[in-house]
Amino acid sequence: MFRLAAAQAVRSAPSVRNYATLREIENRLKSIKNIEKITKTMKIVASTRLNKAQRAMQSARVFNKSETEFNENAEPKIVKEEGEEAKPEKTLLIVVSSDKGLCGSIHSQISKSARKRTAELDNNVDIVTIGDKVKAQLLRTHNEHLKLSFSGVGKGEPTFDEVALICDEISKLGHFENVEILYNKFVSGVSFEPSKFSVFAADAIENAPGINKYELENEEVPQTLSEFSLANSLLTAMAEGYASEISARRNAMDNASKNAGDMINNYSILYNRTRQAVITNELVDIITGASSLE
Repeated sequence: MFRLAAAQAVRSAPSVRNYATLREIENRLKSIKNIEKITKTMKIVASTRLNKAQRAMQSARVFNKSETEFNENAEPKIVKEEGEEAKPEKTLLIVVSSDKGLCGSIHSQISKSARKRTAELDNNVDIVTIGDKVKAQLLRTHNEHLKLSFSGVGKGEPTFDEVALICDEISKLGHFENVEILYNKFVSGVSFEPSKFSVFAADAIENAPGINKYELENEEVPQTLSEFSLANSLLTAMAEGYASEISARRNAMDNASKNAGDMINNYSILYNRTRQAVITNELVDIITGASSLE
């Protein structure tokens, strides 16, 4: 009887391990299914918000088109006096992003573009970040150039009131002959590309070769045009970036859902095979035990 009990204990040991493995696979499978539900829901939400984001982007493009035509006609340029080549003016670099993640490489791409542009300008820049994601990435490499940052953006479509408040804070940094806005331009539902707007100061607009094509009522018009150009370009950049982010998040959640579906299929096959192995081992134990009792 002692030998029989020992033999049964040895045969039942693998079954205990199989049961534990089966339970682990089942828990893992449930976890992946829950994640798939979340990613599918986030994809539906992003798809719903994308249409609204694209409408806001198209509205912003209409206003920016008139500014582009003005720059093409007036041709404003930074005019340097003699001796200024050795000490070029600092460029204000405004990098537009958001606070939200789970949208692929959209934040890292604009951060990479900002680092590249900073190197092209020989690090003679002051950086303003809009969004916590790009701020966190640039703090690691260009902490000494970061002068101002804004958070709480990306929750909805940008508005002119929001942009005007941001521009008021930026104007407190001082006078810059050249201002560049880096943003993610919306190309299509599956692609985007880092782009930039150039915003000229009042002096550049006043000394533009083609400014005589327009009637200036008073001396404050160039300054007003410069301030409006900054707000208008920033609004367009934020609208383009918001649409690009929503599109990238939808694509990222779609890919995540597909990957979760593949993992569910693989784990379902593994679960069924493990369960079949457990049943087979139990049958072997029952048959062996019955044979030994005869």
